[in-house]
Amino acid sequence: MPNKGRGTLVRSSDAPERATLLELLFDVAYVAALALSSVRLAGDLNPVGALQLLVLLMAIWWTWSITALLTDFYNPERLPIQAMIAGKMLGTILLAAAVPHAFSEIGAVFAGAYVAMHVGRGIVLMTVLRGHTAQIRAARFLFWFVVSGFFWVGGIFADDGIRLGLWALAITIDYVSAGFRYPTPRIGRVPVAQYRKASVHLGERYQQFVILALGDLVLVPTLRMGNSDFTVGRVGAFTLALVTTLLLWQIYVFRSDAFLRMALRSPGRATRCAPFTHLLMVLGIVCSAAGFDLVITHPEGTTPSGWIYVIFGGPMLFLIGRTVFESVVFRTVSWSRLVWVPLLPLVGLTTVNLPPVLVTVVSSGTLLGVVVSDALRTWRKTSGGAAGPDARPA
Repeated sequence: MPNKGRGTLVRSSDAPERATLLELLFDVAYVAALALSSVRLAGDLNPVGALQLLVLLMAIWWTWSITALLTDFYNPERLPIQAMIAGKMLGTILLAAAVPHAFSEIGAVFAGAYVAMHVGRGIVLMTVLRGHTAQIRAARFLFWFVVSGFFWVGGIFADDGIRLGLWALAITIDYVSAGFRYPTPRIGRVPVAQYRKASVHLGERYQQFVILALGDLVLVPTLRMGNSDFTVGRVGAFTLALVTTLLLWQIYVFRSDAFLRMALRSPGRATRCAPFTHLLMVLGIVCSAAGFDLVITHPEGTTPSGWIYVIFGGPMLFLIGRTVFESVVFRTVSWSRLVWVPLLPLVGLTTVNLPPVLVTVVSSGTLLGVVVSDALRTWRKTSGGAAGPDARPA
């Protein structure tokens, strides 16, 4: 491939901003990954099980996040990039299928798929970009995924406890190296200027994934309802799952137009913090779906403390992620949101003697309070004449 041809692999300024159909198809694999994660959490709700799932979800999310960055920097309409997206889709399906038993007999499937996707992508890019300056960027990513890959592969041959430690170290390396812009011997770190070149495409991809992830709050309760008797308590819990989905959606899209405009003005900050803050939102959605899975199964009786953790912890994680992302992009703090973050677990503590279905009523009511406070904040700014098209949230 001549050097000019290699250069066409890099996204140009006039490239289409919309996600390609192949990228959207790639996202479908995450429907299964998130649903299986929620079901696994509901079936293994204890500290060790939660830590295990956290490591798996961080790996699954990182695979999507790196792929979104790949298609924002490189041209997703070029055949080598399309081939990598297709390979990532296959790998993600393997990750999803391995979630229920990744810490037992099929750990090799999960770790093997994860390492093969990231190291394989790096090798392909290093090959097809030979002689182009973009090869340096690919080399940084490849170096750190090889480093973490040693621990992913090492965990395959260890028992559950050691495997958890090795895989936790591996995923920590992946996240920390990204946070420090992949410092690599001899070639240094990713230049900050590259993060400033992020396009509308990347912001759209994150929005698309959050909407897809919210589908987990519809899919998991629906599957549980389909295998249960339709009692009043179960129907009530199922309805509240849909209400919670809409409330979380409203919290995410609040002031989204101004949010995107400001993100485009400072894409570097948004690009660097989006993977970490959106991870919290995804974790929150998975926890919430697991909570409704449990409540629909047993809507009456005494609510175990672990159930309260996921029922209220899920919305809290989502709200933290959304609030931090907003504060980074706008460089301002939403004080009303900061009030609701600690209030969620405090309200949860008051529900220990309530039946599970009523606990979800209180949780949904608290989220409604967040949405109402957002609306009042907007109304106050509008009525006070402070809200122009570029006004920042308070």
